[in-house]
Amino acid sequence: MFLEPSFRGQRSGWIEVICGSMFSGKTEELIRRLKRAKIANQKVQIFKPTKDTRYNIIKVVSHDENTIDSIPVSNSIDIFGHIQDVNVIGIDEAQFFDEHLPEVCQKLAIKGARVIIAGLDMDFRGRPFGPVPHLLAVAEYITKVHAICPHCGNLATHSYRLSAEQDTVLLGEKDKYEPRCRVCYEMGNILDLRMG
Repeated sequence: MFLEPSFRGQRSGWIEVICGSMFSGKTEELIRRLKRAKIANQKVQIFKPTKDTRYNIIKVVSHDENTIDSIPVSNSIDIFGHIQDVNVIGIDEAQFFDEHLPEVCQKLAIKGARVIIAGLDMDFRGRPFGPVPHLLAVAEYITKVHAICPHCGNLATHSYRLSAEQDTVLLGEKDKYEPRCRVCYEMGNILDLRMG
């Protein structure tokens, strides 16, 4: 089921997870770490889910338009088919991947790769999102980044959906979501229930 990837002279790898709400800088931090690895002459490969077509079909793009080339894959196991002589593997939008992503990342780390993953830790309902909670459990390093709540200025930890759609996966930007602190998120949900 799993292919045996090859890595460049590393004996042990690890998993880093960057998580937080929308507009918190997850992808920006992922790109920063990957570019630093490239500056250090490390071989880097980046993956994103094929369903994330918001800014670019191939590139990983942050909200402030920093970019890095990537390989779109339809499921996490497909990552193995693209690994070639690599030190560092980046994975963006982890919440859109399937339940095999944690196992894939652990196999890559065991083979010697530094695996850096960015993704939403909660969906718009405030529930754990996709494979990210499992990744948080198996990661050596976790960075939780925060946006700023536009209503009160506190740290935002939730992704508040501005539209009425109820699908868990709904691609969108500031037209569909805004970051909110815990209190403003709850207040918005209470108002939505009263108005609904």
